[in-house]
Formats: sequence, C-alpha cells, structure tokens
Amino acid sequence: MSVSVPPVFAPRPPGRVLPTLNEDGSRRWIRPKWAKGDWGARRRVLAWALMLVWLALPHVRVNDRPFVLLDFPTRHFTIFGATFLPTDTILLMLLLVSGLIGIFLLTALFGRAWCGWACPQTVWMEFLFRPIERLWEGGERGSLRMDAEPDRWHWRRWAKHATYAVIAVFLGNTFLAYFVGTDKVVQWMQLSPLDHPTPFVIMALFSGGVFFDFAYFREQFCLVACPYGRWQSALLDRQSMIVAYDARRGEPRGKGKARDGLGSCVDCGQCVAVCPTGIDIRNGLQMECVHCTQCMDACDAVMDKVGQPRGLVRYATRDGLDGKPRRVLRARTIIYPAAFSLFFGGFLYALGTKATADVTFLGAAGAAPYTVEPSGNVVNPVRVKVVNRGATARRFRVTITDAPEATLVAPTLPLAVEAGKSGLAGLFVVLPPSAFTNGVRTVTFRVDDGEGFTDEVTYRLAGPRRVTAAPTRGTP
Repeated sequence: MSVSVPPVFAPRPPGRVLPTLNEDGSRRWIRPKWAKGDWGARRRVLAWALMLVWLALPHVRVNDRPFVLLDFPTRHFTIFGATFLPTDTILLMLLLVSGLIGIFLLTALFGRAWCGWACPQTVWMEFLFRPIERLWEGGERGSLRMDAEPDRWHWRRWAKHATYAVIAVFLGNTFLAYFVGTDKVVQWMQLSPLDHPTPFVIMALFSGGVFFDFAYFREQFCLVACPYGRWQSALLDRQSMIVAYDARRGEPRGKGKARDGLGSCVDCGQCVAVCPTGIDIRNGLQMECVHCTQCMDACDAVMDKVGQPRGLVRYATRDGLDGKPRRVLRARTIIYPAAFSLFFGGFLYALGTKATADVTFLGAAGAAPYTVEPSGNVVNPVRVKVVNRGATARRFRVTITDAPEATLVAPTLPLAVEAGKSGLAGLFVVLPPSAFTNGVRTVTFRVDDGEGFTDEVTYRLAGPRRVTAAPTRGTP
C-alpha cells in the first residue's frame, strides 16, 4: 500500500533578499537617480580626469618611449617610461605590492574610497554609460517604464545599445594600444582584420566584454565578481571613515515636517533611489556599499528642504557615530605606511640604480670549453649578451682589463644593439698555457658604449692543468 507524501516547499523569504534580486528570483534592474550635490560634483571632476588619463596614456611618450606599454610577446614592459624585462621580477613585484598596500592604506583611512571614486568600473559606469542611458531612455523613469515591458524593445533602448557598442569598440582599441602601441593600432585599423587576426580577436573580445559589463552585468561586477567588498571586513576597523547613516540622530524616522518625538530622517527613500547598488544606507555598513556618496548628496538636499542640518548621512567612523573620539594613529595607520614606504622606496631605489644595459657572459653553446692551438696557446670561446635598456641604439665594446698577455679576437664587435633590444656576439680569448693555474684563469671583461656606460664582469676561463713530473730516484 503506497502512502502519498505531501511535497515539502522551502519557506519563501519575507521581501527582497538581495538589492538586485526580486522576490520571485528575477533580476531587479537598478536605475538610480542622479543626486546633485557637492560630493557628486567632486566625483565628476575626478572621474573625467581619470578617463582622460586612461585614454591618453598610450599616446604619451617619455624619452621617445611609451609611458606604458605591456609587450607580452617580447616580454618587455614599459611603465613610467622605464623598461622592465623578464629578469626584473623583483622590480615588478615591488611595484605591484606597493600598489596593493596603497589600496589597503586608503581603505583603512577612508573606507572604500577606491570603489566609489577611482575604480574603473564605477568611473565608467556612473559617469559615461549611465548618463548615456538617461539621455536615450528619458531618465530613470523612462528606463523603469521600459523595464515594465520586457517583451517590447523601444527604439530608444536600441539606440542606447548602439551607442554602447561604438564606445566599447573605441575602448577596445585603446586597451589594445596598451599592449602593442598606438602606431600599430592605427596601422591595423587601416587594414583588413585578416591581416592581423590575433590582435583583432583580442580587441573584439575586450570590446564585447566592455559591452556586456556596462550594458548587462553592471553593479553585479561589484557584488559578485569583485572580491574587494568581501575584504572590507578585514581592511576596515571601527576608526575607518565610511559613508554612514547617523541612527542616533535619525531615529525614529517619520514623514512630515513636524518632528515632535521623531528623528531627522523623514523616510523619503531618496537615499535608496540614488544608490547604484540598490541598498538602504540606513541598514548600516553593508558589503554592497561602494561609498559613492550619492546618498549623502540626496539626504543633504532633503535636509535643506525640511529645515534640518545636513550630515544625517555623512563620512564618519563607526566609533564616531557612537560618540567615541577619533584615533588617527593605530596599528593599521602605522603598519601600512611603513610597509608602503619600504616596498615603494625599494622600487624607486632599484629603479634609480638600475644600469642602462644588462651584460652577461656565457660559454660557447655545445662546444668544448677550450681548445689548444698547435702553437700551444689556449683558446676560450665566449659569448657576450647585452640588453640595451636605453632609449637609443648603442654600440658596445669589450676589452680585458687585467690580462695583458691575453689576445681578444672579436670579429663581431663592437656589438650594435637597438633600443629595448638584446644582442649576442661571440669572441675568443687566447692565452698562453702558463697563464692558467690548476686549469683556471680569472679575467675581467670591461664593456662600454663610449657614451658613459661601463660595466665590468669577472669570468673564469678554462685551460689545461700543468703537470710537473715527479723526480725519479736513480743509482748514484
């Protein structure tokens, strides 16, 4: 006899669980209003400056070299006009660690200022793509009306996406210029994609990624893909500056100008309407908050209308909201600056003392370490590799400084090396057998370019061991 078991359903959550998720599990599109105010004006100036810098950097040259060029095929990386090679892993490590520690320090002092003020995702989304959306769709109300009809695409939305596509292709070519240089990008744009398929595919993929990110993924990048929001529990402390709602002043909230028994919050919901991630700042510090200050401008405008002082939502510390004093000096604000000074100072020192050329002496590949001529002289084949870090082509000469009896045979010297390239030359060192002790002779090679660069390298040459016959005992 079978017994029917009633189905078990998971309890339905009360209300919306995530700011970007509706109760039925569908995507809730965030269409934030733009709050006019002092903080937004400051962010707009900084955002446009950052966008212009990003677009201009591939075109900037220092000492006839790009300011930034990440040439992965040749493994040459030019940053700040200085060229880094695969052997410069220490320099690159110091630079990357310095940048990471700098973000940690900024977070400890000013919360997620990077996310709200300088992150490319926020800068491009809030100050280029969203304004274009508001222009084409008639503001956030027009966008919401179109969202209510998902099966009907309005011509304005098609026009918006066409504009996004053009901008995405432009940004894709700019992105490609960081890796191949602007000259090649301009040349490729005048040719068929079949003439340069790999760079074209890279540009197309990046352009498609830009379009997908800003047309669809949007704030999901900050909430799902970026780990920074999840790090804030470890990077922030109660003395870190954050965008915060003053609950002691604002509660209990209520509508209307009559505030008898009520706090300053009039429960207008403007702080939620302008939030680019859809949260309510009055619920306290949240992972989704990027500290963009939109809610601060919106709340200040409402406070002005109802005759209340500004700052209900403001930059503050959690301890400050509880009435505790501010402590600038604490473990984070001492350790992070010290670590940043150590790593970035080490980077600057290593960069400043780095020679304009790298010189390496090598033995002959696949050949005997030495040969003996019929005359008895010992010949050592040697290779010299020179990496020219300078901005111009140079010719490098090689001499031996501490072996006057040596003869240097170098038919390919001086070695001509283009800027940013490496060159390899073969040479032969000829010495009499008496110059060797136990089969070894150490010599010093001097390499110079005649323009101020000099480097001396000690190198061990191989030769035959001198064998002294033992005295024989004869008969008297």
